[in-house]
Amino acid sequence: MRPALAALAACCVVARAELPSARLASRNTTTQHVLQCSEGLVLPLWLPLEDVPTLQIALRGFVYFFTLMYLFIGVSIVSDRFMAAIEVITSREKEVRVRRNGSEQIIVVRVWNETVANLTLMALGSSAPEILLSVIEIAGKNFEAGDLGPGTIVGSAAYNLFVIIAICVMVIPDGEVRKIKHLRVFLVTATWSIFAYVWLYLILAVISPSEVEVWEGAVTFLFFPATVMTAYIADRRLLVYKYLKKGYRVNERGVIVEGEGDGSVEMALKPNSDEFASDDEEGRELDKSRKEYISVLRELRRQHPEEDLETVERMALETLMARGPKSRAFYRVAATRKMTGGGDFSRKISERAQSDLSEVKAELQRRESTSVAVEPKGPNLRFDPDHYTVMENCGSFEVRVVRRGDLSGEVTVQYNTEDGTAEAGSDYVAAQGSLVFGHGETEKKFTVQVIDDDVFEEDEHFYVRLTAPKGACLASPSTATVVILDDDHSGVFSFPQRDFELTESVGTYELRVVRTAGARGKVRIPYWTEDGTAKSGAQFEAVQDSIVFEDNETEKFISLHIIEEDSYEKDVLFYVNLGNPVLLGVEHLTTLPEEEAVVALMGYPRAGEITRAQLRVKESKEFKNTVDKLVQRANASIIIGTSSWKEQFSEALTASSDNPDEQPSCGDYVLHIFTLFWKIIFAFVPPTDIGGGYVCFVVSIICIGLVTAVIGDVASHFGCTLGIKDSVTAIIFVALGTSIPDTFASKVAAIQDKHADASVGNVTGSNAVNVFLGIGVAWTVAAVVHWSKNEKFVVDPGNLAFSVTMFCSEAALAVLVLVLRRRKSIGGELGGPRGIKIVTSMFFFSLWLIYLTMSTLEAYGYIAGF
Repeated sequence: MRPALAALAACCVVARAELPSARLASRNTTTQHVLQCSEGLVLPLWLPLEDVPTLQIALRGFVYFFTLMYLFIGVSIVSDRFMAAIEVITSREKEVRVRRNGSEQIIVVRVWNETVANLTLMALGSSAPEILLSVIEIAGKNFEAGDLGPGTIVGSAAYNLFVIIAICVMVIPDGEVRKIKHLRVFLVTATWSIFAYVWLYLILAVISPSEVEVWEGAVTFLFFPATVMTAYIADRRLLVYKYLKKGYRVNERGVIVEGEGDGSVEMALKPNSDEFASDDEEGRELDKSRKEYISVLRELRRQHPEEDLETVERMALETLMARGPKSRAFYRVAATRKMTGGGDFSRKISERAQSDLSEVKAELQRRESTSVAVEPKGPNLRFDPDHYTVMENCGSFEVRVVRRGDLSGEVTVQYNTEDGTAEAGSDYVAAQGSLVFGHGETEKKFTVQVIDDDVFEEDEHFYVRLTAPKGACLASPSTATVVILDDDHSGVFSFPQRDFELTESVGTYELRVVRTAGARGKVRIPYWTEDGTAKSGAQFEAVQDSIVFEDNETEKFISLHIIEEDSYEKDVLFYVNLGNPVLLGVEHLTTLPEEEAVVALMGYPRAGEITRAQLRVKESKEFKNTVDKLVQRANASIIIGTSSWKEQFSEALTASSDNPDEQPSCGDYVLHIFTLFWKIIFAFVPPTDIGGGYVCFVVSIICIGLVTAVIGDVASHFGCTLGIKDSVTAIIFVALGTSIPDTFASKVAAIQDKHADASVGNVTGSNAVNVFLGIGVAWTVAAVVHWSKNEKFVVDPGNLAFSVTMFCSEAALAVLVLVLRRRKSIGGELGGPRGIKIVTSMFFFSLWLIYLTMSTLEAYGYIAGF
């Protein structure tokens, strides 16, 4: 009767049966059934156990099953807090010096190597329930071997490798493929994941049958650091390269992480391009991220011309964060949020993008402010302005001195003129004296006289200096320059310099044309632009026109419109030419006598030495720095962390939808209310911003251990009530329940990521870590305890060895299929033509069904085990 109830209430696919002899004799005996049940570590048995009506057995089975599912949700929620802490810990950064285009820069890099992070903390985070269940079961059974913990680890490995990959293969759109990017790491972890279960078989059935010795448990645990080390070597290709120096590379999210190299990130600019040329694949990833960000930014600026640049930059960052690859932690947390009515991270991504953009802008402004001269403390004196241009016939002009800082008390300062090319007595009248600032006075002026003559001469200058202050100090500028312009000549017209450098974000650039050696009369100068490496219509707007200097006017500006392309790297040239100046309003010269006309012609305007200006257009430093920092920050994974308990409780109490612009649906509210208890309980876990994530890490793993202890008891009582063995309960129910969040996470990762690493590549690493940590730690501790008592730690190989053998055989076949799918005919581990997808998915799913069926039949004695 009980086997039928088990099939009905627990969906068990195999009828309960026992081996002949002793097992057959106890099949329908209530007393034997009672002996199979034991008190839990946390929960007591549901009494009575004898003479229980069938209906009540079914009711108990339903209560246990519902409780088990609810506990799985709870452990998923607290595991996400654990994963968030791990994400914060593995995102720690440090500053290093790197070379770029031949110059040294200080950049911020990730401390943790990605491969090491994925195989240690990330694997621990996703597999913590299974690992802790194995350890807790051993401790709860007085360090005797149990079936639930090891069975869950093997069952979870089978589900992860067969079912999750089957789903990931199928959900890729028809015709698209996803390929594992870091194949070396995948092959290493796949080898270790299969070897882990081969090793279990060896220690259970070959080396020391039915016994685990201390050294076997210790070696099992030591395989964990060996796995990490070999994967790290494969990632950095240390056995291939001659020089094993530490360097840094840039991953696809634009985050600089530890990698192979010579200790620097060296990237060279391609000629006539704003792309970087890099010799390694990782270096090209940063270029791709930058290009994608700039491409998105340009597209958004075309779509939203009315928006300001900062708004468009925020929208581009949101898009990049949403599109970009995510960490394993992100997909795991996102999956749980959707399962519990918490919605996705769209709103949080938007808020994070705005925050990141504001922080980057503020940091750039702080950097710019550090280059500004520091204002002296206390009362100080200076010229304002510090440059004067006067006509030779002006007679005199005033020079202004200002007082800043403390305005109390009396302050005095001396001033005097000093020759430059202009000489006192012939070009100006020497001056000296003192200025007295009374209490509260902020400025003083004094007069300097200029001497006029009728001789043609070049522009000349002299200086005025402040000296001997009393009651204050001198601030910059304490020297003023005075330029005297000749008024007897129409002038010499030129650019002030040959080369000009401007940024593409300048918009309209005002190119200055100066008039020297005279300023008499109205003069017109033609000008035109000329292409260089910069092309008109692409980098600048061509122009051909003229400027007119009025009488006594000494400078004019040519307006040049620069077209902004939002280039990360840019260095192009174009030219502006000046024609011959033409004096306007001189028709009367033809009527003058010859001698007077010759004298008048000597004062005609002429072109100066510099009539061709070279303008170099470069990328906007602000835009470049913004791109660098935003691309590094464009990692949506970091938004899973929290900064305060207020934020955690707000998220716990709020139902959200997948679309932030829409209200939550009825389904969202139902899931939210159903899981509200767990959300509120685990909102008390310290935020990840406290203690760098380590406090949250410790508290979370304690909470996972507590919930897992209850799961172990409920699962054992559930199987006991319905007559299902612990080994079967483990591989069917517990393994499935603990792997549901990973299923949804891998499904989303397979669709959204460009590569298969996040969805498939991490499965093999987790499977190996589960054995080496979950079983290695538990069995090592148990073996040591028994050794201290001069006892043997006995482990019945039975069902576990059989399950391990089944899994190893099928896992090797599954990995072979994945490798074969990389051939050109398909192109990747996931996706491909519809027919190939269906066949592959069915094959992988059938492997899981075969594994469950054979393991269950062996557990109940239909198949002989070991």
